[in-house]
Amino acid sequence: MRRPFARALALAAAVAVTPLALPVPATADVVIGGYPVEISGAPWTVALSSRDRFGGTRAGQFCGGAVIGRSTVLTAAHCLGEDVLGAPPRKVRDLRVIAGRGDLEAGGGREIAVRDIWINPRHDGYTNDGDFAVLTLAEPLGAGSVIRMAGAGNAAYTPGTDAAVYGWGDMTGSGDYAGALRAARVKVLSDTVCGRAYPGSADGTYLAGSMLCAGQAQGGRDACQGDSGGPLVAQGLLIGLVSWGGGCGRAGSPGVYTRVSGAVTALEGATEDRLKGSGV
Repeated sequence: MRRPFARALALAAAVAVTPLALPVPATADVVIGGYPVEISGAPWTVALSSRDRFGGTRAGQFCGGAVIGRSTVLTAAHCLGEDVLGAPPRKVRDLRVIAGRGDLEAGGGREIAVRDIWINPRHDGYTNDGDFAVLTLAEPLGAGSVIRMAGAGNAAYTPGTDAAVYGWGDMTGSGDYAGALRAARVKVLSDTVCGRAYPGSADGTYLAGSMLCAGQAQGGRDACQGDSGGPLVAQGLLIGLVSWGGGCGRAGSPGVYTRVSGAVTALEGATEDRLKGSGV
């Protein structure tokens, strides 16, 4: 079974004495059974990077993210854990978001420093519940880079809906990492199917209120190590963030994603709390 990706990365990092020259399994699956895409067709897909931690190969990419505001990126909370980064995220001096660059080995695009980090305080590393975080960029991106988020009840969450997951992760499940952005076509699956696949184990527990899963009944298309935090998109809307699952592309073990509608509700509550605390 595929471990939650932060744990897989922590294990790999623990045996590394120097920054890794090869990409490390970072988090969720990368695009198993996928196809190459141009970044111009998915400008809201960004890479999280730290060369100090992960070496210069593939620009230090270790996770993905989605641009939800000109200066705001949504990603997985487990991507920013100390077991992944080797230090508290605010002390990782070269943490960057790479935008507008599909081929990580090429030039182009922008590498933007992270000005602020907010990690969901209710994230549960055991069940993987609430697996999302927000990065505030030091410089804004263009308005065309922003993707809208699907709120609760949106038709994009309907089981059977066609979706696509994007990332630079493992293409085979054997450490064959993509240098250029890829995507895989999947279908949104029902909570019944997802709950049956993950009733509760060391890998995690499927919780319908904060998660959704997607894949193919026969397997073969999925996210994989290195894709965590990356976007799952349906009907032109962001519906999920790559989070966890069992293996990569296995039949009966679909990828599990943070349900974006749950993140939207939590972020609205966090903003209200901040405003109350400031006396506004």
